[in-house]
Amino acid sequence: MPYVMVQIPKTPAPTSSTQCSVPTSADVARLAGVSRATVSYVLNNTSAVRISEPTRRRVHEAAKELGYVPHAAARSLRAGHSRMVLMPAPDFPVGPLYSQFISELQWALGRLDYTVVQYGSVGVRGDEAARAWAELRPVAVLVPGAGLGPQGVTVLKRSGARAVLTLGSGSVEGAHALVMDQEAVGHCAGSHLFDRGRRRIGVVVPEEDGLEPFTLPRLEGVRRSLHGTDATVTELPLAYEEEAAARLAARWGDLGLDAVFAYNDEYAMLLMRALQDEGVRIPQEVAVIGADDLMLGRLLRPRLSTVHIELPSGRDLAELVDRAVRNPAAAPESHKVLGATVVHRGSS
Repeated sequence: MPYVMVQIPKTPAPTSSTQCSVPTSADVARLAGVSRATVSYVLNNTSAVRISEPTRRRVHEAAKELGYVPHAAARSLRAGHSRMVLMPAPDFPVGPLYSQFISELQWALGRLDYTVVQYGSVGVRGDEAARAWAELRPVAVLVPGAGLGPQGVTVLKRSGARAVLTLGSGSVEGAHALVMDQEAVGHCAGSHLFDRGRRRIGVVVPEEDGLEPFTLPRLEGVRRSLHGTDATVTELPLAYEEEAAARLAARWGDLGLDAVFAYNDEYAMLLMRALQDEGVRIPQEVAVIGADDLMLGRLLRPRLSTVHIELPSGRDLAELVDRAVRNPAAAPESHKVLGATVVHRGSS
């Protein structure tokens, strides 16, 4: 069988002009005219040694010119622990309020010289997820939701995590807990609707997976606010889809409800639009209240009543993480970090 030989030209070896060497702290020290120790003090923000401002500027300018950045692994080896704060991605849909809170927290931790890493995992939860987080050897882990148990906390601490913090509706043994009282949100909404004279109150329960730590406590908060009164509570399962809202609005007359707490502002806006499309007058026939106090709710007509949620500042939470890292032997603490107040507008 005939064949054809093809000669592939050899790739020329790179010349010295095309080779790039990785800049080192020694290169920065030579360019700045200082010692390697001074470079280390400046770039690692060491506060124990006084460095003049002109010297700091020279070091930073030299590092920028050379494209030098400190080696995180080497710095961790010298310190005995990393400066990485691991934040597993939440397994529930996040809204604008939570996203803003996380962005502020990341900024504040960066100001304290921590490196924030968000960890996304698919199909891995609980203690199995904790083992995956532990492989990265973070100095602290901030876990949103209810995806961590006591065994997972132990795994993280044995791998070198000096602080484990949870952000959710409860606490976990061995971890610092930032407790978000979601019942208070529902309680505020239910009390407001009752005070406005409403007695047949619906509560939207989103059908999206992962929201149960928020939806169920908020529903229970409404029930608790109306306990012992003549008011009734009706659960309203609802997917975050226009078609689902339209179907619910189409049978609203059969439900006989005169008010609805729609879980949050996004679901409230979705349902309110569908009700108005069906000719339901708001608030004359149905009072509507959401939660989160989003700007878009103020642009609706009528303006959307809401429960304003007060989250901790990113700076305060970053300082809490820093204290826990500095004192890993301290007993775990529990802090309530959510405040809720009603903002009454035209929709209720």
